[in-house]
Amino acid sequence: MDVNARLEPDVERRPREGTGGPERLEREMHQAGIVRSVVYPPGREGDYLKANNAVARMSVGRPFVPLARITGALDPGTGTGSKLKNLAARRNDEHTAPEDVEQYAYDDRFAGFVVHPTHDGLPDKEVLAALAEVELPVLVHAGTAFPPESVADTLLAEGITTVVASFGGYPLDRDAMERSIDLLASWDGCYLDTSFVRFRDPLERALMEHPDRVLFGSGAPSAHPNVAIMEILTLDVSQDAMRRAFSNNAGRVLDELAPRSF
Repeated sequence: MDVNARLEPDVERRPREGTGGPERLEREMHQAGIVRSVVYPPGREGDYLKANNAVARMSVGRPFVPLARITGALDPGTGTGSKLKNLAARRNDEHTAPEDVEQYAYDDRFAGFVVHPTHDGLPDKEVLAALAEVELPVLVHAGTAFPPESVADTLLAEGITTVVASFGGYPLDRDAMERSIDLLASWDGCYLDTSFVRFRDPLERALMEHPDRVLFGSGAPSAHPNVAIMEILTLDVSQDAMRRAFSNNAGRVLDELAPRSF
């Protein structure tokens, strides 16, 4: 199970490095032995309504589980300038509203949400409350401008089941990755995905200390899923920990990835 892959709904009109259409993504996932992939649209300007709906349509009949990418009106920074800016910030038509969250959650096409505060803005309190109310998981992209501590103060503090992409350290911020692992001891609803985590030590630490809270994410198509898989297979951890990361843990977070009984 792969919990982090991007699917470009209009790859011919938007050809960019690191994006791919459904045929390419499905082919690479099959080659790597991945049976289900969580997908969402890459970053763009404006709202994601059309892109989200297109990704949901492309997932029908394919081994994809779509997430709805949402936007916010708030600056994710923690400095004085960001705080001043947020005092005057107001949601406009291109920002996700609480009713949008409810619509995405209840039309049965989306398994959860994606929040990328540094690219799309941070959702306000009302939208965070709506995310908590619908009880679907959120994949959040953290980093320098939105560190692990901010994830705790916003999403986790609202009781939202949260998967922190790339251990919260993209790109290659080892200290942030370690601080994200620290969150697992304090927040039961916090999980980490392994996409773009290129350091062995934090991967091994997380899998040994919290084997039930680490989810495999490839970061495809920017990274080939075969490469991401090998980074886990070469770790010095138990086969049980690997099995949980590759399969079992994902089903704890997303019902669509849970084993089916027949």
